[in-house]
Amino acid sequence: MKDLTLIVMAAGMGSRYGGLKQLDPVGPNGEIILDYSVFDAKKAGFNKVVFIIREDIKDEFHKVIGAHMTKHINVEYAFQKVENLPSDFTVPEGREKPWGTGQAVISAADIVDTPFAVINADDFYGAEAFKLIAEQLNNTDNATHDYCMVGYYLKNTLSDNGHVSRGQCMIENGYMQSIKELTHIERKDGIIKYTEDETNWLSLDENTIVSMNMWGFTPTYFTELQNDFVDFLSRRGTELKSEFYVLDPLNRMIKSKQATVRTLESNDRWFGVTYPEDKPEVTAELQKMADNGVYPTPLWG
Repeated sequence: MKDLTLIVMAAGMGSRYGGLKQLDPVGPNGEIILDYSVFDAKKAGFNKVVFIIREDIKDEFHKVIGAHMTKHINVEYAFQKVENLPSDFTVPEGREKPWGTGQAVISAADIVDTPFAVINADDFYGAEAFKLIAEQLNNTDNATHDYCMVGYYLKNTLSDNGHVSRGQCMIENGYMQSIKELTHIERKDGIIKYTEDETNWLSLDENTIVSMNMWGFTPTYFTELQNDFVDFLSRRGTELKSEFYVLDPLNRMIKSKQATVRTLESNDRWFGVTYPEDKPEVTAELQKMADNGVYPTPLWG
């Protein structure tokens, strides 16, 4: 078994939700969604977690999460800051927000030298996803550009309280070919549909595989991110709201056949608190899992 690292992107605020939803209790004993992700990751074989956060929430984050998790797994922090740029680049006047998820993951490069998974802090992925990705990373040469992602059936990822955005995966022989971002998906009259203009609606197969931002990389991906970030800043570094995404190098590498991305399909239900109305449903689902013995209660004993 290799050393494996879980990188958790937790620097963002939930704009639609209206607060720091990453720290909102939802479990039977006050657990947050992130508790379940780290619990499942540790059980699957991950032995280190790196939380990418803003420096101003470190104390609150450590109090709610880090303090008890350090008893069970190696915990480290990386801070995403707008001013953390490669040499020869400076922050344009008026820019306040950091540079996106790509820069967030780069911030962990100096403290991660193992294969790693990247997830969102506020998404519940399920135990199967972590088992799948850990197994794949354990069987991949660290020096290669052979990556992976966990995909979910669209029907298992929807909210009853509003539309969602999902990455529709184009897969061939088990490998990712491309991702199409669909920004407005919802059930209408029992049928899953999406729209690009809120006028014309197209139906989607409920078993469409979608990305929920659970990716597995070897350490080679840090170099790709750093190189592409320099290129991004050269082109768009004067903009005040441009974002460099963690998947930008991957899309380039897939098209040029410099990388492969094996798609691992999970049967678990994904859920998260996209809207405030989602919280009671998430709480009820986690209580049901505890009642059925899927998770111990309290989670960490």
